[in-house]
Amino acid sequence: QVQLVESGGGLVQAGGSLRLSCAASGSIFSITAMGWYRQAPGKERELVAVISSRGSTYYPDPVKGRFTISRDNAKNTLYLQMNSLKPEDTAMYYCAASLKPITVATIQDPYGMDYWGKGTLVTVSS
Repeated sequence: QVQLVESGGGLVQAGGSLRLSCAASGSIFSITAMGWYRQAPGKERELVAVISSRGSTYYPDPVKGRFTISRDNAKNTLYLQMNSLKPEDTAMYYCAASLKPITVATIQDPYGMDYWGKGTLVTVSS
């Protein structure tokens, strides 16, 4: 069993920055990859960033160059640094963990993740 708790969301002006955190507990030794997903009202949940157990990262084009995913193994914490925020980044952001081997293709599907946090809301004003 894995528990995930997000924090760090809030209201920020366009062009500003936020850092989201995800504290993991439980059977974290079983995790093969962790990622951030987001969901805006009326939209499908989409991948934001992912990091594998060995440290490889992947970002889709809409956030590439602006967002950075990282982890602190000593603190069992996942981070998402978001810079140059745009109004279209407004969404509920979720931390997720996988117990299965992943590929760039399979990680696009949020339903393939095994554990989820409750989410933290990010609102970017114009």
